[in-house]
Amino acid sequence: MTSSSKRKGDERELMAARVLSDLTGHHVRRALGAGRLDDCGDMVGIPDTVIQVADWPSDPLRAIWEKPFGAEQQRRNAGVGYAATMVWLPRRGFRVVLTPEQYAAYVQATT
Repeated sequence: MTSSSKRKGDERELMAARVLSDLTGHHVRRALGAGRLDDCGDMVGIPDTVIQVADWPSDPLRAIWEKPFGAEQQRRNAGVGYAATMVWLPRRGFRVVLTPEQYAAYVQATT
């Protein structure tokens, strides 16, 4: 990743942490060690959950398609129950993306 791309990604993760902290009341912060084989997500602080953050301005639909599967692997790596992906859409902001299985896990836990 180039320096400007890394800086942009870091900034987007910080923004995601602020959004999640404000909306959930949990102290959410960036995780360390992204990109390792045993990667456990980009955000920590939501109980039993990993969060993957993606900002691919040239191809956000690809991020929507691919990143939830990466988040699922990170969920398994972390040994937690839930995974979600926050995708940044230019001029639209964040959207949370789940696979049907990820959504079903949330539903089953709350019903």
